[in-house]
Amino acid sequence: MFWHNFKYTLKIILRDYALVFWTLAFPLIMATLFNLAFSNIENGERLKVIDVAVIDDGEWQANKPFQEAFRELSREDSPDRLFDTRYVSREEANQLLADEDIAGFLQLKSGHPELTVAESGINATILKSAIEEIATQSQVIREIAQKDPTKLAQLGTLPTVEIEDQSSEHLSYTMIEYYTLIAMTCLYGGMIGMAAINQLLANMSTSGRRIAVSPSPKWKLIISGLLASYLVQLVGLALLFVYTITILHVDYGPHFGLVATLSLLGSLAGLAIGVAVASLVRSNANAKVGIIIAVTMFGCFLAGMMGITMKYIVDTNLPILNRLNPANLITDGLYALYYYPTFDRFWGDVSVLTGITIVLIGFSIWSLRKEQYDNL
Repeated sequence: MFWHNFKYTLKIILRDYALVFWTLAFPLIMATLFNLAFSNIENGERLKVIDVAVIDDGEWQANKPFQEAFRELSREDSPDRLFDTRYVSREEANQLLADEDIAGFLQLKSGHPELTVAESGINATILKSAIEEIATQSQVIREIAQKDPTKLAQLGTLPTVEIEDQSSEHLSYTMIEYYTLIAMTCLYGGMIGMAAINQLLANMSTSGRRIAVSPSPKWKLIISGLLASYLVQLVGLALLFVYTITILHVDYGPHFGLVATLSLLGSLAGLAIGVAVASLVRSNANAKVGIIIAVTMFGCFLAGMMGITMKYIVDTNLPILNRLNPANLITDGLYALYYYPTFDRFWGDVSVLTGITIVLIGFSIWSLRKEQYDNL
């Protein structure tokens, strides 16, 4: 019965041409449009040194971790130099910002960094990320010093942050568009998962009514259906990677194994969303498809698909929204792999995405087990 339902579900999915279009063909069309729009937008560009200012007051002079980090990031003889830093008063910083001579300025208040930028964009995003990393590492050092000051000697140096050119060609901020495309492909797979669950529900299909009165174990039918759905999802994802890498020559950086791992998890998250919508929403199939498309596209919009500055705006003003947004977690994890030499941010995104997936699947299974009908 397991393999029979597996093959039956595959046939149902592959015969639904609208479903095949949205999950397999549409991402390839979007990738082509992205390539046409962005192929020359950053031709020959590399990550450039960012002009910044620091408010040089008593708090700054007392904060050795931040001083050391900015000193290292601003060294002129360093190949990984990130900032051209000026140490000025608050009035001078405001004037430099107004004259657009700097991307932003940093001031420490009660030990906490406050960043002021002229406008959102890639420079502001990099500056914000670097400062957050310095603050995190500084907090770790303070905690170690409080618990056991002797361990500070084992650290060797104060915290530093590096952003390296890890791409074989150059760092491209338009890569975030391709990352949101991967996220969209993963989450659109939710429509496949929804179709698999719908054919098991008595109120959605004739096969569901037969299954409801049959003695066959429901869990076997659910697992076989979801396995078939996941297989089709992975085929669509593989097609996207093959097309973007071999035809469009998109460079995903040196950690493609982790890119693939996050994409596999993202596809599972998309499947979980589809199962949740199928099991929890009491409506017809078209309405459920509309919900999945709307949720996916809104999540990709917040993650930067329609404009990369939107991701920065949401991260700055309402960060909890993107921390619970599966599309952003996929995008942000890929972004972290491409731009940062450490994997802390990547594994953080993986952990949250895994948690969301487990909650959705668990709640959906609970709902399906309680499914009852007065009549069929």
